[in-house]
Order: sequence, then structure tokens, then C-alpha cells
Amino acid sequence: MSLDQTLLFSDEVRAAKAEGRPIVALETTIVTHGMPYPENVETALAVERIVRAAGAVPATIAILDGKIRVGLTAEELKHLAGLQNVMKLSRADLAFALATGRPGATTVAATMIAAHLAGIRIFATGGIGGVHRGAETSFDVSADLHELAQTPVAVVCAGAKALLDIPKTLEVLETLGVPVVTAGQDELPAFWSRQSGLPSPLRLDAPAEIAGFIAKREEIGMSGGVLIANPVPAENEIPADVMREHIETAIADAERQGVRAKSVTPFVLGRLLELTAGKSLVTNIALVKNNARLAAEIAVALR
Repeated sequence: MSLDQTLLFSDEVRAAKAEGRPIVALETTIVTHGMPYPENVETALAVERIVRAAGAVPATIAILDGKIRVGLTAEELKHLAGLQNVMKLSRADLAFALATGRPGATTVAATMIAAHLAGIRIFATGGIGGVHRGAETSFDVSADLHELAQTPVAVVCAGAKALLDIPKTLEVLETLGVPVVTAGQDELPAFWSRQSGLPSPLRLDAPAEIAGFIAKREEIGMSGGVLIANPVPAENEIPADVMREHIETAIADAERQGVRAKSVTPFVLGRLLELTAGKSLVTNIALVKNNARLAAEIAVALR
């Protein structure tokens, strides 16, 4: 089977590609593993509307029936949300899902791969994976970091998920040569919080400036992607000191229950939802929408 047979574009995305219109890739683990129903589907559809309102076309990506689906209808999103045993796909198992016909939701790494295959340059997500706490003994480091180093897709996020070891994550990104640009402030954001306590390696303030940086990297033939850290809106953030206490509790609960590998993040997110009385989900939804808006503005400026 050829790549043309494996990639299946929605009518909207196919038309956008033919017309040279800006496209923003969107992941689907937020639908299957990141949020409860019905907020997951409502958020995914709202994010698509935000991308369209900013002048770009959304391309939500998932693996269904042995195909890389680039662009999903509302009905297909709802169908995906209702499926059982959906794989959480990264680089290691993306081809496995395609070969076996298993349904799969795409993480940052898998979405970057699919977006690049589809010719999409910009991707919006919530937060990237990174170096997990205790990685010096567990060696638990997300494939997202290496994907950023090799796949030329710009990723707009609210920073690394704050449950990770952010200083080590930033250090690995630097070692891998991944540019980290924070939009509009000097400090790196920490997902639910605008501050991480760490200075951002680079700062740009306007979508056109970020687009110019991406275009210049492409012009001189630099490999890999760009990480764009977009702080959550101030009115929606949870202060870092408050969040830190909840994260420590959630991670301790995960360790006590023996949660490992890909199961850690969904478990901790669910526990944080309980500990914050739902506020973490409200903030998560706000930052995903904010990232989609910025990604669409960058995509429009890149044309």
C-alpha cells in the first residue's frame, strides 16, 4: 500500500491543500485520554472553530481502519471518543496501529509524523511530554523530545506538562538543538501556570515574527521542529505554587498504585481534576483553545 493510500484527507483539508490555504494539525489523545466526556468532544470541536475563525483549516489527526485520517468530521470525533481500547500512539507504535487496523489517537510525536507526511507545518496541542521525574533511574523520557529534534513541524503548546521535570526537559531540548520560543514573555510557562521559574531560551511577541523564524529555519535547511510555548491566559491560570502541591500528591498516588509508562500522564491528569475540584480541566481547555488560536495565526502568516 502506498502513502497516498494510507493518508486519507477529509474534504475540507483536501480542498485547503489544493488551494494553498493554511492548515493547523490537531492531535486526538486529548479526546481519548486527556479529558472526560463530553468535555473532550466539545473542546475538540471548539478548537476547530477557533482555527477556522483565525483563517486556517483544522486537520484533526487519528488512526482509524488502517488509515491516517487527516481531518475528522464531528461525527467521526464523537465516534472516536466512544471507542474502547484506543491506542495512545507515538513513534514506536504508529505503524503497528496502521498494520493491524487498531484505532489510535495521536500523541505529540505521532501527530508531528502524520502532519509532516501530510505536508502540514504547524501543530497545536496542550502540552508536550518530556523528562519524567525520577528519569535518572527510570529513564522515562517522552519520545516527543526526539521527534521535535527530527521532524520539521512547529508545535504550539503551553509548555511541558507541569507534572514533568521541566528543567531537565528544557536541558534535553537544548542538547537536541530544538529552539524553544516563548510567545510574549521572558519566562517559560508551565502548562496550567504562566510561570515555571525558568527563563525562556528565546522570545518572540507576534505571530508574524514566529512565522518569520520558522521560515528562516526552512530557508537555510535546518532539520527538526520549533517548540512555541504559549502562556495560558492570565484569567485562566492556576498559580504555580498551588499546582505544585497538587502535582506532588497526584504523582505520589501514581507511584503508590504502581502506575507506569504511558499510563502515568492520564492517571495524574485525572487525579488533578479531583484535587483541583475541576479547575485543572477548565484551565486545560482554556490553554488548548489559546494555543489553537496562536497556531492558526502563525499558519496564516506563514503562507
